[in-house]
Amino acid sequence: MRAAVKSFTQRFPWWGGDLQTLATVLIDVPSSLAPGTSERLHLTLGDGDTMLAMLDRPAIPHAGKPLVLLIHGVPGSETSPYMLRMSGYLLDKGHPVLRLNMRGAGPSRATCGGQYSAASSRDLAELIGLLPAELTAAGVLAVGYSVGGAILLKYLGEEGARTPLRAAASVSAPIDLRGTCFTLLRRRNFLYHRYVFGAVTREALAEGAVLTADERRKIEACRTLYEFDDVFTAPRNGFAGADDYYFQSSAVNFLPTIRIPTLVLASLDDPWVPGGAYAGHHWGSNTSQSLRPVLTAHGGHVGFHGVDGYKPWSDLAVMAFLDEALPG
Repeated sequence: MRAAVKSFTQRFPWWGGDLQTLATVLIDVPSSLAPGTSERLHLTLGDGDTMLAMLDRPAIPHAGKPLVLLIHGVPGSETSPYMLRMSGYLLDKGHPVLRLNMRGAGPSRATCGGQYSAASSRDLAELIGLLPAELTAAGVLAVGYSVGGAILLKYLGEEGARTPLRAAASVSAPIDLRGTCFTLLRRRNFLYHRYVFGAVTREALAEGAVLTADERRKIEACRTLYEFDDVFTAPRNGFAGADDYYFQSSAVNFLPTIRIPTLVLASLDDPWVPGGAYAGHHWGSNTSQSLRPVLTAHGGHVGFHGVDGYKPWSDLAVMAFLDEALPG
């Protein structure tokens, strides 16, 4: 990176992709964002579903600091450890922060009949358009984690120069959905798959979800993430099946048309997301030179717990990039 951030060095005892990944949930997160304050925001989409978000405001606002949207992964919500850590860091820098709960995630489950997926870029576009002018007066930035990063990249590619966002960053985004699914299905990733698959099916079946009897039956009969996407995610979003959903929704297809400064941060030892999707991508296909790929040898999946302190290195790198990308 051209910004003043040291290269990533993993710290003891979190060595290797698996331990880096696990550290994200094992390391304590602050129980409070004080002295900042938080309030609930309700954002009702055109089809009637209401996405809930948590708006965090710094104790001492800094004039001209843009709002930062934080978008969680699968499974995830406003209370995911990486969301809380990053919000605290941004608040310290004077930014207001909006921790989103995508359609049907976390507290949004009770107010949304639908379910988000990697194809949910239109939801993100609609939600950004619903933000109060008071919050967006100084501009808007966005940071997406895991599937949230993939949704963000897809949205940015679809919108091109039309997006109102000033800059963005993705962390550990599964830009190749099929490759990610089959990586999770590998024998060595049995526990990861069980965790992700169990979480998404529970969320899809939870109270508040609007399902037909046939959809519920098919979800309950699934035994793998691929089956879940094939019988539920794909048809629910208008795709012919899982492979069609993966092909049409993979963020890698939308990278060439992104037109705002965007950091794409990933680790090559991520046990969930195959590094080859990043290492093998032709970054020069984005002729506007809007993308800043930063690929580290280590870091795991949304890990990046480094030698420089408690804050994950990814938070420091994202903040340095956003600061650099903003003029003035």
